[in-house]
Amino acid sequence: MTSRRARRGAAILVLCLGLTAVLPAVAGCAALGGQVHRSAAAAGPAAKPAPARAAAPVVMFLGDSYTVGERGAQPETTYAPATARLLGWQVVVGGRAGTGFVARGGGREPFLELFESQLGWRPAPDMLLVSGGHNDWRIPAPQVAAAAHVVLERARQRWPGTHLVLMGPLWGNDTPPPKALAVRDGLKALAAQLGIPFIDPIAERWITGNRRSGQGNAPVLIRGDGTHPNLAGHRYLAARLVADVERLGLARPSRKP
Repeated sequence: MTSRRARRGAAILVLCLGLTAVLPAVAGCAALGGQVHRSAAAAGPAAKPAPARAAAPVVMFLGDSYTVGERGAQPETTYAPATARLLGWQVVVGGRAGTGFVARGGGREPFLELFESQLGWRPAPDMLLVSGGHNDWRIPAPQVAAAAHVVLERARQRWPGTHLVLMGPLWGNDTPPPKALAVRDGLKALAAQLGIPFIDPIAERWITGNRRSGQGNAPVLIRGDGTHPNLAGHRYLAARLVADVERLGLARPSRKP
């Protein structure tokens, strides 16, 4: 009944508007307009559009076996996807076991070539986190830093608005060799030079003790090879990375225009 009245009122209003174009005034049109308004209101309010949901940030990782998984490990179980699940990111993981900024790991491509083949052709992400240096520890630190500089500058040129984060070497115990510390120091200095955040798992003592000695958290988090995290270890690394990312204000990164 209400719908029928609304239609009848709308038809009369159209007629009145047509007459108004010919005559100076038509008695009763104002009243009819009020009836039409009341009828339309009685039919119910217009539906409000649903609020738009913010898209999940797109975050890419580039790294070695810690990031993509060692041989036989499932890539989706490493700390990188685990971090994305905790923070609600869309994640793309690139890299290869045994590689680094310079290290090729049995003839494989170093990070620059892996970036180009796996990540660089994709649409710009909100953030790129590069994690490396573990496999570069036997290479002179200045050479590693120079190669890392090229990777980060290439990413910055390709994606000018993308946030860049550099993470130093991950290690399976709390006593990495001096050459590994030198590589870490070189990467840290590079990050400061480029003005990008640096995350330092060694200095923050993400892994403590040693699996062989049975001390610290290493026996619980590191595999029998003494190097790679087990499933619990990757989840732990993800929790530590989440804390650092939140401290840096990058838990919800958004690409700069």
